[in-house]
Amino acid sequence: MDTSFLTTTALFRGISAGEITSMLDCLQAVQKHYDKGDTVYHAGTTVTSLGVVLSGSVFIENDDFWGNKNVLDKVLPGEVFAETYASIPGEPLMFNVTAAETTEILFLNVQRLLAVCPHSCTYHHRLVENLLSISAQKNIHLSRRSLHTAPKTIRGRLLSYLSYQAIRQGSRDFVIPFNRQQLADYLNVDRSALSNELGKMQRDGLLRVEKNHFHLSADEMEFYL
Repeated sequence: MDTSFLTTTALFRGISAGEITSMLDCLQAVQKHYDKGDTVYHAGTTVTSLGVVLSGSVFIENDDFWGNKNVLDKVLPGEVFAETYASIPGEPLMFNVTAAETTEILFLNVQRLLAVCPHSCTYHHRLVENLLSISAQKNIHLSRRSLHTAPKTIRGRLLSYLSYQAIRQGSRDFVIPFNRQQLADYLNVDRSALSNELGKMQRDGLLRVEKNHFHLSADEMEFYL
């Protein structure tokens, strides 16, 4: 286990590699490997462990009755998933977790994490504080997605999402974590309609796009925002 990497994650922020090593057995840590497309967690199941992505990435997906997929999020190295459901015993997952590529995941038992440490160790308290902070940030993320999908038009949704990415990354030139289909799923629009709208936005001089690499035109964007 590369505990030096874990020290860089939000979950273990402020905890040393040595302290992490001593915690892993207590948290019933298990590392697993997944190939692209493998299902990590199925919707409807109950879980007791959160996952920490060590390498690769996973999609958080919602499938409807007819098998249509809607990508809710992409979890990157160092980020966690399923922590909310693992914190509520018996609560079934409302989404699937699928490996987006070859992925390594560290699973930690959340009930062991939330239990009062008999030794009252400082780093255990820090771990709980970090988990609370992560949960709060995810709530903000869900609220942000609601804002991106609120506009009635595809262009409005794209303008909202791309403007946020430019601000977040501090540049008009940036890469988003989704391909075209995943972006359509995230914004809850049809892929063909999304591609058509991106083509129109390029012709209008709003942006340039190549795969998931975008460059926004500041003057034109200000006119539309």
